[in-house]
Amino acid sequence: MSYGVSERILGERNSGQLALGGIVLLLLLPLVLPPFQTTLLAETLIFAVFATAFNLLYGYTGLLSFGHAMFVAMSGYTVAKVVTVVAPALGFPELFGGAAVLVTWAFALVLGVLMATLLAVFIGYLSVQLEEIYFAMITLSFSMAIFVIATQDTIGEALASFGIGNGVITNGSDGITFVMGDVNLFGFEFALVNIRDPMFYYVLTVIVFSLAMYALWRVVNSPFGMVCQAIRENPGRARALGIDVTRHSWMTFIVSGAFSGMAGALLIPLATNVNPQYAHWTFSAEPVIMTVIGGPYSFFGPLVGAFAYEYIRWFISQFPLLEQYWQFSFGVLLLVVVLFFDNGVSGGVERLRERLEERGEDEGGELTAD
Repeated sequence: MSYGVSERILGERNSGQLALGGIVLLLLLPLVLPPFQTTLLAETLIFAVFATAFNLLYGYTGLLSFGHAMFVAMSGYTVAKVVTVVAPALGFPELFGGAAVLVTWAFALVLGVLMATLLAVFIGYLSVQLEEIYFAMITLSFSMAIFVIATQDTIGEALASFGIGNGVITNGSDGITFVMGDVNLFGFEFALVNIRDPMFYYVLTVIVFSLAMYALWRVVNSPFGMVCQAIRENPGRARALGIDVTRHSWMTFIVSGAFSGMAGALLIPLATNVNPQYAHWTFSAEPVIMTVIGGPYSFFGPLVGAFAYEYIRWFISQFPLLEQYWQFSFGVLLLVVVLFFDNGVSGGVERLRERLEERGEDEGGELTAD
């Protein structure tokens, strides 16, 4: 076995051990954190999945989407409808007894991801026919179209005109509010989503977060991911090598939309409400900001950016004056990152590590010479 292969295997093993240690730490943190901080951490992990899924399209393929919120909204409305309408209609409480709420959540998660994927198939096919700023604008247009449809409850009104339903699907700007019920397993009864004790849903979030991040990591480190990076660096040369750039971009868009839908299916039960704002362009801007802060050319950059974004916002909220102008505070932060950090915070950390290693090698060389 060559030295290069051995080094790569050792690096992957160390990365795996580090990731496993991180997961164990995440599972232990609620033992020392208050309930609010546990909920905030769960929300941050969900946004990390959302930002990493977005970055598969942006940082790895070079396609900037301003409309990724539409996948969160599609998945969120699907989850809300499954919990409030579909599961009771299918008789889940009678079929699964005390585990009905848990089964409903799992079913809603799968169905939410499926609906987001189907939306990505359709919108992605149309969007990847365009490039650069035109791609960004068409994704923004689709997202805002879904925002208007949800706000005006267009689908509900259309079905009602044919005598189907009562004209309410999205419930307009109020959205759909729901609370996951109680789970009763082996004599233990607890709420799936409980603000006073969010431990159980937090553990579920950590499990889904870990599986999603591992799946995305495998994608970007596969031949598929290498082709994505080739398209990002030089689409013309990629075409010359025989790569169908449009088709590959479409596949990437679908994968990105599916994992964004997974984030939405996790987020909405925690928020207990889904409304048209989840499809608005301002919500689409959040993974963009997280990725820019963390670093788009590093796999863990969006994860770092999600933690920075969520916890800086929480810190700002502790001071009324800063909270009143929190957009200005974030604008200053974003300006500092863009001006002084190459590839965001993760790039800055990497550069610092390299400089420390170079300084250590120089000092070691001087000692040897002496």
